[in-house]
Amino acid sequence: MKIKRSVSDQRKKQRYRIIAASAAAVILIAVALLAPMLSPNDPYRTNSAIIRHAPCAAYPFGTDNLGRCVLSRVLMGARTTIAVTFFLVAVSFVIGTAIGLLCGYYGGRIDDLLMRVADIMLAFPQMVIAIAVAGILGGGIAGAMTALGITMWTGFARLSRSHARTLRGMPYIQAALLSGKSGPYIMLHHILPNVLEPLLTNALTQIGTTMIGISGLSFLGLGIVPPQAEWGSMISESRAYIQIAPWAVLFPALATILTILVFNYLGDAVMEYRMAERHT
Repeated sequence: MKIKRSVSDQRKKQRYRIIAASAAAVILIAVALLAPMLSPNDPYRTNSAIIRHAPCAAYPFGTDNLGRCVLSRVLMGARTTIAVTFFLVAVSFVIGTAIGLLCGYYGGRIDDLLMRVADIMLAFPQMVIAIAVAGILGGGIAGAMTALGITMWTGFARLSRSHARTLRGMPYIQAALLSGKSGPYIMLHHILPNVLEPLLTNALTQIGTTMIGISGLSFLGLGIVPPQAEWGSMISESRAYIQIAPWAVLFPALATILTILVFNYLGDAVMEYRMAERHT
């Protein structure tokens, strides 16, 4: 009884962690969506009279080296960073899952070729490849997304491939084949629903890593470029004035750290809950 009660209490705590992290993530997403309405000032309007103004009632986070409202730019930066991150993770999820299902179900030369490409991608650190690709493509949202997306699909592909290889030998898959169902139909209706849960969990853990990559490329001038509000580029713009206007660096940095912590915590909580469910 004590063991069952302790397991039950542990699972309740894990559920509470997921609920708390999900609520925080929803709040951040809502702030990003409502950024234009929440911004107290125009995030792109410059004012030479209030350059590097300290935080006050009119500008709660102060102003930057061009006299722009830091709070407004942090809010708009949330929309940019979160939107780009979610879109990139979603695209990588779809492409990687499709490749993994094809390789895992059919095998053969297609599997060998695509998995060797994935191995080559995984042999190098993601940011090294991203910096090289972004440097070739130049700055901008498209360049940053392409640079990070080149390696992001590999994790989803390997995970979906391993599950597809396991499931294709199951009796219900053989029964579907004997009933005349095609390969694409079996992958879509029988294999994909069974691999979605681990893939979605992996996608949650990728959100924080992707945000770090986007902000890192923008900080280096290879991602989202000014004047568009983005936390990494905001930190890069203001770092030269950190001693006289630390708020211009501090607040976008805190926003980045907080957002990454929330989504990483959510991903870890969901993963731990899945592992606990599997062992009970």
